[in-house]
Amino acid sequence: MWLEGIAYAQAAAGGTSATSEQVLYTTIIPLGFLFAIFYFVLIRPQTKRASDHDKMLAALKRNDEVVTTGGILGRIVELGDKLVTLEVAQGVKIRVERPQIAALSAYGKIAKSGGKEKEE
Repeated sequence: MWLEGIAYAQAAAGGTSATSEQVLYTTIIPLGFLFAIFYFVLIRPQTKRASDHDKMLAALKRNDEVVTTGGILGRIVELGDKLVTLEVAQGVKIRVERPQIAALSAYGKIAKSGGKEKEE
């Protein structure tokens, strides 16, 4: 019953029904643009980053220097399907979940070079 009142009010105001062209230009095309922007700005980069992380986790091997998501640096001593054992200091080993490894570390490569770093 209250819907009839809305219809009468629109008819009294001289409103006409929207044509399919008006609906297309005012709602569908802007929504399509917004979805395209969200896809290229948010969704696509996130899926690419997740894919790269999965590839890195699959390529881990023993003696790789890694950084965990908590910022712990360590060398891989033992690999499992779900757990990785890291040696963080001589004789100190910790176990972390495999997905918690954030990246391969560049720090170990610098330290192995043997040269002293210059202080400026």
